[in-house]
Amino acid sequence: MKKQFYLISFALLSIYGMAQDKNVEKNITGAQIGLFGLDFYNETKIASKTTLRLEASLFPAIWGGDLYGKTGFVFYPSFTLQPKYYYNISKRAENGSKTKNNSANYVGLQIRYIPDWFVISNAKNVSLSNQINVIPTYGFRRNFANNFNYEFRVGLGIGTAFTTNNNVTEAVLDLSFKIGYDF
Repeated sequence: MKKQFYLISFALLSIYGMAQDKNVEKNITGAQIGLFGLDFYNETKIASKTTLRLEASLFPAIWGGDLYGKTGFVFYPSFTLQPKYYYNISKRAENGSKTKNNSANYVGLQIRYIPDWFVISNAKNVSLSNQINVIPTYGFRRNFANNFNYEFRVGLGIGTAFTTNNNVTEAVLDLSFKIGYDF
C-alpha cells in the first residue's frame, strides 16, 4: 500500500508543478530589457548544471553637458558567448524552490565582442573601436508569472579596444539588472 501512495503523491506533485528538476533546462530562448540595454538570448544545456548562453544585445550610451555642447546618445550592439554554471539548482529543487527556466544562482565567464558600428544615434562623426571583453560574472536568475524572469549580474574583467594607433586594455565592469520573457 505504501508504494501506491508514493506513486500517487509523485504523480500529483508532477501535475501541480511542484516536482522540481535538479538540472538546467535543455534550451531557453528569450528577451530581457533593463536600464543598461536589451538582450536577445538562447541558453543551451551542455551539462547537468552548465549552460552556454549566446546573446545579442543593444547597449545605450549618453553624453552631454557644457563640455560637449549638446546631448548625444547612441545604441551600439554586442555579441556575447557565456558558459554559466548554476551551482545551487539542485539545492533549490530539494528545498522546493522554483527551478523552472534555470531559476538559480550562477557563475559565468562572458566573452563579449563589441563591433565598431552603431544602430541608432543622434550624433554624427562618433566612432567606436572594435572591442573584446572577458568578464567573470556572478548572477542569479528568478522566474515569476510563468514565463517572466528577472536576472541580476555583476562582474569585473578586462577589455581590449583595437584602435588604429594602438590597442588599449583596461578593467571592465559589468553590472546588469534586467526583466525578461522566455518564449
